[in-house]
Amino acid sequence: MRAIKSKDTKEEILLSKALWKKGHRYRKNNKKVFGTPDLTFKKNKIAIFVDGEFFHGFNWEEKQHQINSNREFWISKIERNIERDKIVNKFLIENGWKVIRFWITFVKKNLQDCVLIIEKEIENSKK
Repeated sequence: MRAIKSKDTKEEILLSKALWKKGHRYRKNNKKVFGTPDLTFKKNKIAIFVDGEFFHGFNWEEKQHQINSNREFWISKIERNIERDKIVNKFLIENGWKVIRFWITFVKKNLQDCVLIIEKEIENSKK
């Protein structure tokens, strides 16, 4: 578990560099924002999370049956992560934030689409 990165994953770096190149300025892992989003545009109140499929339960109803070792631990851990993500989303939305969550695979395969989604939200927040 020590080898698992909680910040500055390859996909987060890919996304942040792509945004920086386009002139967007943000804060990384801002602890002042509830849930410590991977990227924040505080002025626009946009919080971006890049979630790993395994740890955040992508397609969980199907995937939980594929866990073979230490099932009790992993199922409990991932379900807590899913619940925490819901709590973070709810809190941020109730406080006027726009929450954007990307799966790491989506960032890898569709980096430019991710940038466009974020840019659209930045534009919408200015209206």
